[in-house]
Order: sequence, then structure tokens, then C-alpha cells
Amino acid sequence: MPSPTPAHLNPLADAIAEHVHDGDTVALEGFTHLIPFAAAHEIARQGRRHLTLVRMTPDLVYDQLIGLGVADELVFSYGGNPGVGSLHRLRDAVEKHWPHQLAVREHSHAGLANAYVAGAARLPFAVLRGYRGTDLEEQRDIISSVTCPFTGEELAAVKAINPDVTVIHAQLADREGNVMLWGITGVQREAVLAADRAIVTVEEVVDEFPERTGAVILPNWVLSAVCVVPNGAWPSYAAGYSVRDNDFYQRWDAIARDRTAFLTWASENNLPTDNTSPAEDTLSGANASPAESSLTAENDTKEPADV
Repeated sequence: MPSPTPAHLNPLADAIAEHVHDGDTVALEGFTHLIPFAAAHEIARQGRRHLTLVRMTPDLVYDQLIGLGVADELVFSYGGNPGVGSLHRLRDAVEKHWPHQLAVREHSHAGLANAYVAGAARLPFAVLRGYRGTDLEEQRDIISSVTCPFTGEELAAVKAINPDVTVIHAQLADREGNVMLWGITGVQREAVLAADRAIVTVEEVVDEFPERTGAVILPNWVLSAVCVVPNGAWPSYAAGYSVRDNDFYQRWDAIARDRTAFLTWASENNLPTDNTSPAEDTLSGANASPAESSLTAENDTKEPADV
């Protein structure tokens, strides 16, 4: 269960050191915006290994972590660089076992969202109509079927997900450690409530939350740590605070295609890797120059807190 004591404001490095451990199941959630890139990079910088990474839409943030060798397993429902193409580090890990072999567990979007909901409710599984006509239901240890006791209908059952730790980004925290987020909120709330521990990076701390329709409030007693990290979602964005760095998403395709370019990017940004040899790089289809491999943001509003 989440920590029963109120969350306190912590430096990000301290929060990761205390709450993210080797071998943990870690969910980094945020859909389109509020993707916790800064926290993900800190996890990598602290050398965490053998993680099971959970995310509904593992875009660049998990492509980076997988390429760095952080993960042994990925639980997901979509993988791609939005509007650009494939995740080449993910593909390389699955196809060529570089930097090492990666186990994958694939859900539908509805299935994974419901698995979070069940986890948040501390139920063993969720029930939905889905998975029919796909080979996803062959993963019998996480997807099964149940018969409705009232109608006799056969329904899909998906095993609940309870991460060891969930990490999200949000716009605001108050001085008591409560958190407010708005815009596209995805499954952040459910992922936090499903986890044993939860870390939130925020744009800023305020004395009092503004009145805002449709916002999600996470009380401090469901959080383990709150960290002030302005622009902590870059190259994604935080609605009301920053804009998406579309150029970086496009540049990432060339960086991720080529192992040498990826290793250069990792070295330039102080991100340790498991494998420093790009031998047998069969995915190379583009070359990234040193300038293209820079993590430097080209954000219109703020400089990145994590570079």
C-alpha cells in the first residue's frame, strides 16, 4: 500500500535512491504530456538494473531506459515514437538482445488500464470484454477468462498490476505535499494508487491550489516523495507550463537507430550503459551527428532541469 505518512518535498536524487531498487516493478506513467523523463534519467544515472518497466505507451522514455540496460522486462500496450516511427532500442533488445535480452508482456490499452484500476482497488484482477481474436490471451499467467455468474457470458480477466513504485510528473504541489495535475491525465491516478510507493516530480510548489475544473488531486498520504523538477517532462510537455519538443522526437529516430549514436548520446548525458560495444548493429539506417545527439532542450518556455 502507499505510504501512510504524508509525502515531503525531496531532492529527486534522494527520492530515487530511497524508493527505486534493483529488481523493482516500476511504472512511469503520463500520456502525451507529463511524461517523467527527468525521473527516468535519474533512475538510469543511479545504475538501477533488472527492472520490470510498466507503461501503457512506452515511447522515448522507455526506449532510452531499455537501451541503457535498465530493464529485464517490459509490460506495455503500445510502443512507438509518436508521429515518427518505431522504438529502435526496444526493437533491438527484442530482436537482437542488445544490450541484453528483454522479456515483453503485451496488453491492449483497455486491458492494461483495467489492470491498473484493479490494482488500485486491491482486487486480484479486472473483468472486461476484450482480447478476443488476438494472441494476447495466450499469455495465460496474466490474461484469462471468467464466466459471469449472472448472465453466463464469458469475459476476459486481466491480472491486476501493483507496481513496487510508480513515478509521474505533475504541474503543482502544495507545501503539505499534495499534488495537482490537469490536462490529459491518462492512468496516473490509478497507477499511483496501485503502487506500494509513489514519486511525483512537479513544475512548482504553491501555497494554495487554484480552482480548476477536471483536475486530479493526489493527497500526500498516497505519495512517498514529491520533487520539484521544472520542465521534468521534457521533451514531452506539461500543459500550461511548456510545449512539446517535436524536433527532439524527430532527432531521436536517428539517434536510436544507430547503436554508436545512442552510446554517444548516453555518454554525453552521463547515462551509464550495460553495453559499450555497438558490434553487429543491424538496425542502423540513419546516422546522427554529435549535434543531433544532444539532449539539450529547445523548449520555448523553460530550460530543462535534467540534461
